[in-house]
Amino acid sequence: MKDQRLIIEKTEKLQKDIYKMKLTGDCSEITAPGQFVNIRLEGFYLRRPISICDWDEHSITIVFKTVGHGTAALAELPEGTALDVLMPLGNGFDITADCKTPVLIGGGIGLPPIYGLAKAMVKEGFVPRVIAGFNTADDVILTEEFRALGIDPIITTVDGSVGVQGMVTGPLKDLNYDYIFTCGPEPMLKALWAEAPDGQFSFEARMACGFGACMGCSCRTKYGYKRICTDGPVLYKEEIIW
Repeated sequence: MKDQRLIIEKTEKLQKDIYKMKLTGDCSEITAPGQFVNIRLEGFYLRRPISICDWDEHSITIVFKTVGHGTAALAELPEGTALDVLMPLGNGFDITADCKTPVLIGGGIGLPPIYGLAKAMVKEGFVPRVIAGFNTADDVILTEEFRALGIDPIITTVDGSVGVQGMVTGPLKDLNYDYIFTCGPEPMLKALWAEAPDGQFSFEARMACGFGACMGCSCRTKYGYKRICTDGPVLYKEEIIW
């Protein structure tokens, strides 16, 4: 983990309250899809944790939703602004997991790290199946980015305005799979945990420090309490307790 100075190169509005931002600087220490950054914003006491969507040695791309004053302020910063960023944080997905037919599932703003995971798998010569779940058509993101990887994601919306109507568990029932990689809201993770023979689950949590000092994001697991920010955000099915 380093306290880095990254520069906003480009900000793009994807949906009414969802933004895609590219930051440039030294990003060479990122080791796995599913890791995250913690961004300091002037005028706000706590940093904002945001998943890494895509990266190379010299840049990262983040996708975030403006759910409060902090993320709204981040979206409004002009290109060229320097940001104080703690990175990389957390343990990401392990793509060497023992599985033959995995399926990748992202819910809402949990989809960006799933894109990073899919891209890492494609680089290793494997094209995974992807399910992307949203509430409405106004929430759908990253479809073309997945297609550029050679992946046509199965899209679900709760209201049926795009793709399959319902939850991500709907099309999952029609797939042959032995492992789930997923990130999204907790109710979705819980439903997928009940369906999955095995898998890795990336949890969202309120984080104060982002590196394990405050213990604010601790959760109980089969192997004792773990901190989502350092022991996670990715946990294995076998250790999760609901």
